[in-house]
Amino acid sequence: MEQTVINRINKVLPDSIGAEMDIEVGDILLNINGQPISDIIEYRYYISDEYLEMDIQKNNGEIWTLEIEKDYDEDLGLEFENPIIDQSKNCQNQCIFCFIDQLPKNMRRTLYFKDDDSRLSFLQGNYITLTNMQDEEIQRIIDFRISPINLSVHATDPALRIQMLNNKKAGNILKIMKEFNDHEIKMNCQIVLCPGVNDGKNLDQTIEDLKELEHIQSTAIVPVGLTKYREGLFLMKPYDQNSAVKVIDQVEAWQKDILKDKGRRFVHLSDEFYILGNRKFPAVENYEGFPQIENGVGLVAKFLREVEEELTEVKINHIKDSKVENHVLAAQNKKIEIQIITGTLAKEFMENIATIVREAIPYIKIHVIPVKNLYFGETITVSGLVTGGDILETLKTIEAKSDGESDFETVMMIPKAMLKAEENVFLDDLTIKDLESRLDRKVVISEVEGKDFVRNLLKILKLT
Repeated sequence: MEQTVINRINKVLPDSIGAEMDIEVGDILLNINGQPISDIIEYRYYISDEYLEMDIQKNNGEIWTLEIEKDYDEDLGLEFENPIIDQSKNCQNQCIFCFIDQLPKNMRRTLYFKDDDSRLSFLQGNYITLTNMQDEEIQRIIDFRISPINLSVHATDPALRIQMLNNKKAGNILKIMKEFNDHEIKMNCQIVLCPGVNDGKNLDQTIEDLKELEHIQSTAIVPVGLTKYREGLFLMKPYDQNSAVKVIDQVEAWQKDILKDKGRRFVHLSDEFYILGNRKFPAVENYEGFPQIENGVGLVAKFLREVEEELTEVKINHIKDSKVENHVLAAQNKKIEIQIITGTLAKEFMENIATIVREAIPYIKIHVIPVKNLYFGETITVSGLVTGGDILETLKTIEAKSDGESDFETVMMIPKAMLKAEENVFLDDLTIKDLESRLDRKVVISEVEGKDFVRNLLKILKLT
């Protein structure tokens, strides 16, 4: 039996069904219930049954036929060399807001790849436009019940969406979504809002259309990100305070109406709008479980709540209850200075967090350092796009203005969002080790959530 080697197993989880069946790293999955497996969606679909027959090719070339009885939807504990088994599908759109088209030259090649793959939407939460799919692929989502699926909508008006995506197939998005809705496919939607393009009355129409589809779980609205590398691209300006306030008022009015009608707010703005508009963030409860936290929707409110809860829980009680007097402990830690690195957008918020921390730990030396984004341009203000080089440049400027050498041990804390997934590498390919070496200080990586932030502070201060 011939098989293209795309289904090679590279991990078998301990105590899993796969391990019990003596499946090993390097084995190749040939088929399930007689069906060849062309990608991860088919794999997930076919293993959901309670009884399976699997053909596995062992490292020595032997073919094993395994009979497996299991609970419905129970996983086999297998992972593959290629997470989706097949190759990722490339996006053929030329969206007027595409961030990849605004990248500088000579970055690592993988950063220029535009995916638009329903399998990555299901597995990793990527957003897809549905424009790079054939009719049979749309039907496959329905037949295999790929749900939830994340959709880049941007506009429901056909002509406007065709203009924004520069793809003549882009105008049928609402028709496809209605079909998904009829088959109870759950959807999460994203709208990249571009001033003077799809906001105003066009945004009203998009929200009006989407709210009628009961199986849309959430809709996030994020402002377009504009780098300094836009030569030859669609002319566009960023949101400012006045335009951000108009969007906030517009969307909050929709939230109020939809809440009365459906019992949920349905549509949410990313934190950037509230920061740009200098408006108070909604209450944590208003984010309805944070379904779009990865889009920066409610991240600030959630982070603040978590910091406050963690500090309340800790209350530095283990200090007060210990036999070590507070002033002695303070003396042990007063020589540590903590630098909190952030993008310029979150400067005021992180300074507020620092104030809250100082109230809980009075002797802590903590400073917030906002980093201007010179790599992509100062219009890019979010922390996730700060580069190692920009951090170095910012610290170089700050320390050139300082009075002589400090006797403090300096520790820098950066959010994990600044780094490549699963690697300690910035977008400009500088590493954490590079930063530590050039700045002569330890760098601590913190998850973008309040509990981890507070616990890292305590570790730095040697309180845990």
